[in-house]
Amino acid sequence: MSDALKSFSFAIILGIVCSLLLTTAATGLKKYQLRNIRIDRQKNILKAVRLLDEKKTYTADDIETLFTKNMRVLFVDHTGRIIQPDNRKPGDLPIWLYGEEDTVKAYVVPVDTNGLWGKIRGYLAFEADGVTVRGFTVFKHSETPGLGGEIEKRWFQKNFVGKKIVNAAGKFVSIGIAKGAVKNNIPREKRENYVDGISGATMTGKFLSAGLKDILRNYEPVAIKFRRQQCGKVTLCQ
Repeated sequence: MSDALKSFSFAIILGIVCSLLLTTAATGLKKYQLRNIRIDRQKNILKAVRLLDEKKTYTADDIETLFTKNMRVLFVDHTGRIIQPDNRKPGDLPIWLYGEEDTVKAYVVPVDTNGLWGKIRGYLAFEADGVTVRGFTVFKHSETPGLGGEIEKRWFQKNFVGKKIVNAAGKFVSIGIAKGAVKNNIPREKRENYVDGISGATMTGKFLSAGLKDILRNYEPVAIKFRRQQCGKVTLCQ
């Protein structure tokens, strides 16, 4: 066998072996990767309802325990009626309820919308009044670091706490991201419905504002039920 043929055969065998090793590793690690993804999303939901102490470090087991104890995932239909996961139909929307036993203290909706460079994914939590934002988190985005990427920072996300999705007349208006500071750019009567924008990231703010409005409009039927105190307990919404 010539040296060239030996080298060619060795390269083929090495490639096959490496492929098999990579495939085996990927298959073996997949369950851990999926668990890490699940834990990260659970962590962000818990952050949104402000159940995590920012000064503490939590293990994956801690997150799972807290999530299982305090959160419950259900779905809502187009009328805002809460249904069990086993009874869901195409078009039903996921919602996470935070509370004890049948009493609802807050609820969380997923954020999945377009940003300037890609998808923005996170969670937006509301108090049980169906009006007031309890918290906001982002777990995935493609925005520019130092500019639109600031949406992942706590300073930006904390701006959402206490904001309202209805105006003074009780009409749905969503949450908007201002161009600059709210106090300098938004009329006083509308400031409860806006958060400070990010310097140099006007387009990210516009995309996120539009996306949040579309998402919250879909969840408006269940938000109305919360406002009417029809969802203080899970059984009342079903």
